[in-house]
Amino acid sequence: MSGIWLKHQKISEALAKEIRSGGRRPGEQLPGENALAERFAVSRTTVRAALAELNEAGLIVTRGGKGSYVLFDGRPLDTPLGWARALADQGIDSRVRTITVEEVNDDALAERLGVESPVFVRVARIRELTDDGSVVSYERSFLPPVPGVRELPREGPAEMSLTEVMRQAGLHPDHGEQRLGGRRIDAREAELLRREPGDWFLDVQRTSYASDGFFVEHVVSLLDPGHFQLSLEFHGGP
Repeated sequence: MSGIWLKHQKISEALAKEIRSGGRRPGEQLPGENALAERFAVSRTTVRAALAELNEAGLIVTRGGKGSYVLFDGRPLDTPLGWARALADQGIDSRVRTITVEEVNDDALAERLGVESPVFVRVARIRELTDDGSVVSYERSFLPPVPGVRELPREGPAEMSLTEVMRQAGLHPDHGEQRLGGRRIDAREAELLRREPGDWFLDVQRTSYASDGFFVEHVVSLLDPGHFQLSLEFHGGP
């Protein structure tokens, strides 16, 4: 037992040093157990013991192994990386076009999200495949007007990496929820998506918070059901 203790203690000390030194951003997700086991050349049992020690020290928060994942043509997308990177990693060449960047007041959304200010910066974008130009999504991101974000409306709808904008503004998603529905698109949405009014699209809404509970982003996405699906992963009994 002493050997296992020394191994997991060594791992926890190494990760704690990375966290405290700023080598890992607040809210950043640690690599999975398999990746850590490979990195430190130990078993997953030893990794779990190290993570438990970090959790007890208040340096990380562990959550149950469940979650929902977006699929594109049956392939999982690691959306925390951003849509462009996630699609590119799957060999899917796409481009994004920013439609509008504006400051909006939405009391209903603020109440729903439990935030005090009804002021948001809303970025509306469409995403299309480069091989045939088909539009596969229409996305609206609602962000808190923090420094680095509230200036965006003045800069206009220039092409941007929203993931990078959020990173530089200190908005680091840690946890949240995702809801999936389906509805018929209206005339304006049909124009942007190059479809017919009344066509069915997936309506996905995702809300993200930082590790301290600070609101980070609310995204409303209309996704082409011919390409996108949602997969739910869970563990344990009913």
